[in-house]
Amino acid sequence: MRIKLIILSTLIYAFCGYSRAQQKPPKVVIGIVVENMRPDYIQRFWDKFGENGFKKLYTNGTVCSNVRLKLNSTDYANGTATLFTGVHPSFHGIIQNTWYNRLRKEEITCTKDDNYETTGALTEAGNASPLKLLSATITDNLKLYTHGASKIFSVAINRESAILSAGHAANGAYWFDIKSGRMVSSSFYSRFIPEWVRTFNDENYAERYCFQNWVPFLYENQYPEALPDNCSFEKGYFGEFNTFPHVTSQYIKRTGNYKPFKTIPSANLLIKDFALQLINNENIGQDDSTDFVNVFFSSMDYANGLFGPASLEMMDSYLYLDKYLREFINAIEKKLGKDNVLFFLTSDTPASYPVEYLKNEIHMPVDYFNIERAVSLLSLFLNNKYGDANWIEYFSASQIYLDHDLIRQKKLDLKEISEITSDFMNQFEGIQLSMSSHQLERGNTNSGLLGRLYAAYYKNRSGDVLYLLKEGWQPKYKFKKINYCDQSHIPLLFYGKNIGHKIIKEKYNGTDLVPTLSEILNIPTPDKCQGKVIKELFEE
Repeated sequence: MRIKLIILSTLIYAFCGYSRAQQKPPKVVIGIVVENMRPDYIQRFWDKFGENGFKKLYTNGTVCSNVRLKLNSTDYANGTATLFTGVHPSFHGIIQNTWYNRLRKEEITCTKDDNYETTGALTEAGNASPLKLLSATITDNLKLYTHGASKIFSVAINRESAILSAGHAANGAYWFDIKSGRMVSSSFYSRFIPEWVRTFNDENYAERYCFQNWVPFLYENQYPEALPDNCSFEKGYFGEFNTFPHVTSQYIKRTGNYKPFKTIPSANLLIKDFALQLINNENIGQDDSTDFVNVFFSSMDYANGLFGPASLEMMDSYLYLDKYLREFINAIEKKLGKDNVLFFLTSDTPASYPVEYLKNEIHMPVDYFNIERAVSLLSLFLNNKYGDANWIEYFSASQIYLDHDLIRQKKLDLKEISEITSDFMNQFEGIQLSMSSHQLERGNTNSGLLGRLYAAYYKNRSGDVLYLLKEGWQPKYKFKKINYCDQSHIPLLFYGKNIGHKIIKEKYNGTDLVPTLSEILNIPTPDKCQGKVIKELFEE
């Protein structure tokens, strides 16, 4: 009888595809997400890293060297949602950080939700929830599978990163509030902030760190892997401060809030310290159910927009982060034990080089795509064809919303106008491909340029026309700043329990993270998941 049960159990596990079913899952999964990280930073900065930060992960872990996050234009919202749900925006609905709501006639933010309020500060930074995220995250699935026993938390500088990685069932999600300088959350997760968070905030870390200038980690002559500190194409703070030292207190006085703090290495130090406090105070890894904590390091995201991937500031940010990672990983392994923790490192956004650098230094045929000028010409064209009116209701760096009410009122064909608009946009030099929503709704493809547009389109949230810029081109507004990325290559590695050192060179997608983690955790892969298991990770 016992032999029959063993055979039956083996067959059940084989049928479900759990090749690791007999291996006990880790007690804790720690997701380390570095925003705007290019994989080639590791090679470029390797000689300057210490021994127990990035080097420890890359020399002892399994490195997936050919992973792509294939989105039309990637920001930390749609990138995070895609990584942690295993599906593209066409399923999870987070097409960008913001989009146009036709019913309200306004631009909305993907996590803003006035049905909830801030916990931890008297601001509106926590008026938010994950309810616009329409797919389950890996952490939601873990909660379901363990009947709520697993503890789920996320920590980030950016609200969207914290919320969209934590999912709908998390115990908590925390992020930095630029108005108060405190780590806050939403009443969606809990009506009251824990006492340990209150104590942490009472230390006023942001205020204290801001009175320390950002100075280089090394002497400036020790950065041959970076461009000189005074490169002309670097935007810098307020379009003028682009060399060390950076006087953060002066920048904060100028903005009237703590937004500049988000751009300096000390922001990552604050996140590291807060995450360790969370692990200690929330009793992470203290029972048999796997806990899951996501930690986002984001100052590089802002350094990329202000200085670019080749800058001294970018390299310096990574040298500081390397130190913080060493402290973070060592503290967790000491507390929980090396054999109880699985780390994975990835990025929710790649990073693009500035147009000026590509154009003047690399001599690539790139330029800025002037969005407002293109829309102005489009308006003139539509006025000439259909009569003077405000045909365009809203536009962004990747899509155009036509005025449906006006088109119905004029008794015109929305499909026809959408396709004419798409054809017009295809005439601009900087546009690689433009498609109307009607074209996108007619079929589906996962290959080539079309695949990115199909993956980005979600009915009733996306515009009537979506477009993709040529490689290296960047959208530009006259007054509005935009951080746009057209790259797709992201890092992905696993380190810790049951993971050996190897390099996997086969092609994989960012959506493959969820099914791979599901396999490690011995839980079912989400039903709608578009990714596949990274099978080489489990081969001896």
